Amino acid sequence: MLDKPTVALVYDFDGTLSPRNMQEYDFLKDIGIEDKDVFWQEVDSLVKKHEASNILCYMKLMIDKSRMAGKSIRRQAFVDYGKSVELYKGVEEWFDVVEELAQKYNVMVEHYINSSGLKEMIEGTKIASKFKHIYACSFMYNVDEIAEWPAVAVDFTTKTQFLFMINKGIANISENSKVNEYKPEDERPIPFKHMIYFGDGETDIPCMRMVKQYGGNSIAIYNPQVEGKKELAKKLIHENRVNFACAADYSKGGEIHKIVNAILSQIKSNFDFKQLEKQNQGKLEY
Repeated sequence: MLDKPTVALVYDFDGTLSPRNMQEYDFLKDIGIEDKDVFWQEVDSLVKKHEASNILCYMKLMIDKSRMAGKSIRRQAFVDYGKSVELYKGVEEWFDVVEELAQKYNVMVEHYINSSGLKEMIEGTKIASKFKHIYACSFMYNVDEIAEWPAVAVDFTTKTQFLFMINKGIANISENSKVNEYKPEDERPIPFKHMIYFGDGETDIPCMRMVKQYGGNSIAIYNPQVEGKKELAKKLIHENRVNFACAADYSKGGEIHKIVNAILSQIKSNFDFKQLEKQNQGKLEY
């Protein structure tokens, strides 16, 4: 019988752990684009012209613009761009803070990324090693490690698929067919009720609502310095899509910390109660 529950903390990246889209740091500057809106407007134009996925369009444009600027599109180049990505206050220390809570409540905590951003860039950030898995967009590379084609494009529906992969203990995206295989609830490594989802934007809404609906907790993260973000978080609360809405500050003693503390305490209490119930029922079997 398990002596402790496993809890998954699942994070979107852009706008959730970082103030801006990851492309808006050194990548856009390096390819000669000073105004980020110019890049995203061109993405929108491609989407409308071809009735295409906005994710595939931004990935194509990253490759096209890099080539036009004479910049490397090798895998390591994208990883290096990730080094310039800024993080919200408290994020770098957050994982040690959560580990303190995990020890306090005798729970196992695993961290995951579930993002429409670029996996290679996330791998270049200071916090990449903290995640058990990074589910995000990525490119295919040839033998010279040069990007040739999108390998994975993550939109809002794909994000929900990754939650089921976490729920069922499926590590590799190439094994996504296993998502539809039947697995009894009590055999799944991480029940949805043991998930905490952190998101900020529209691509996160299906995940946040699903986690909440299945008994877990969702936290809408907003940047108070960006117009409309707090209002969107309030709207998600009003529409019963998330449990909590918090300003983007992961500092110890802050609101996010207090909420996660309470959630972990509740998960452990419910887990212990269920284990006690099973033990009692087992003694009565004959």
